[in-house]
Amino acid sequence: MARIAGVNIPTNKRVEIALTYIHGIGRTKATEICEKLGFPAERRVQDLTDAEVIQIRELIDSDFVVEGDLRREVAMNIKRLMDLATYRGLRHRRGLPVRGQRTHTNARTRKGKAKPIAGKKK
Repeated sequence: MARIAGVNIPTNKRVEIALTYIHGIGRTKATEICEKLGFPAERRVQDLTDAEVIQIRELIDSDFVVEGDLRREVAMNIKRLMDLATYRGLRHRRGLPVRGQRTHTNARTRKGKAKPIAGKKK
């Protein structure tokens, strides 16, 4: 099993798909990595040599912000907004949708499970 950026990537999948298991690498970046290193699209992780895995690891370390560093950066950006008390920061702090969605109905993902209000029945 190949370990890249602290993540065990699945061995039986194509390299392009397996790289998307790393936080911060989607399909586009994974395809870009494979093209830079010259891997064919149908190549599987189990067929990679140790040298090729090291090549992938070094390319990702040098060119992309992934996993812990990316999570930390995003968390710091959100914390900065909250400290500055911007509108977006207040929405993060209150656990409400940040990007202008309606909250009268829906928004259950951000707001959590609906809480019943006593005395509402009649």
